[in-house]
Amino acid sequence: MPSTFKNLFLPALLAGVTALSPLAHAESPRNLGWIEHGVIEPADMTVKFKLDTGALTSSMHAEDIERFERDGRQWVRFKVTLEDLKSDSLISETFERPLERDLRVRGAGGSEQRPVVRMDVCVAGERLNEEFSLRDRSNMHYPVLLGRRTLDRLGNVDSSRTFTTSPDCTTGNA
Repeated sequence: MPSTFKNLFLPALLAGVTALSPLAHAESPRNLGWIEHGVIEPADMTVKFKLDTGALTSSMHAEDIERFERDGRQWVRFKVTLEDLKSDSLISETFERPLERDLRVRGAGGSEQRPVVRMDVCVAGERLNEEFSLRDRSNMHYPVLLGRRTLDRLGNVDSSRTFTTSPDCTTGNA
């Protein structure tokens, strides 16, 4: 390559890359902590969400899970009773959702089948309608676990950080 071409081409190339750098950063996924505050909607319950890269499907605390049929389709009724972090009060809400599918979970204690429903949540300023397997998580530290299917839409998880974002979805993110 002639030196005149190098002298003109390389600085222009470097200038272009440098100019694109902020754009590339702006479009890159955000980094979230391994624990974030999130909101279970429409109950407006603010709780701790664990961002779990080891889980594929998200999971949510649910009690009194019962299946029933409505209009020829399988539905699930369940209760979510949790301490709301905003008000420091116990909130209890009963939900009814169509059954999306059943999830077989295998672990050291054997296997179990869990119902999966779609729920609306707000995390990191994003309103999401995601699939959650339902199970009693009252003996666990985090009532909501976000799996990789959900995390794929939110960003990267930095295991050294917690509570990096606000769950506020009132700014028009629908």
